[in-house]
Amino acid sequence: MGRYDAAAMDTAALGEATTNADMFFQLGMMYSTGSSVEADYVSAHKWFNLAAMNGNSDAIRLRREIAELMSEAEIASAQRAARAWLGR
Repeated sequence: MGRYDAAAMDTAALGEATTNADMFFQLGMMYSTGSSVEADYVSAHKWFNLAAMNGNSDAIRLRREIAELMSEAEIASAQRAARAWLGR
């Protein structure tokens, strides 16, 4: 399964995003606030990380804020998840 297919499965409720960075940012917002999904900081950090890597400057700030609420192990898990998603 390609990475766009994987993202599309996670973003079924989002509708069409204009760019990958926007789509990833919206996923980060959904998981950080628990909007349409259960709140999950590890997932939020992962999606904000991917959005930041695609040029979304707000994602950089929010990833940092979420990280302050997470343990080192959770941050490491989120980073591994982002790397794994990129490797698809």
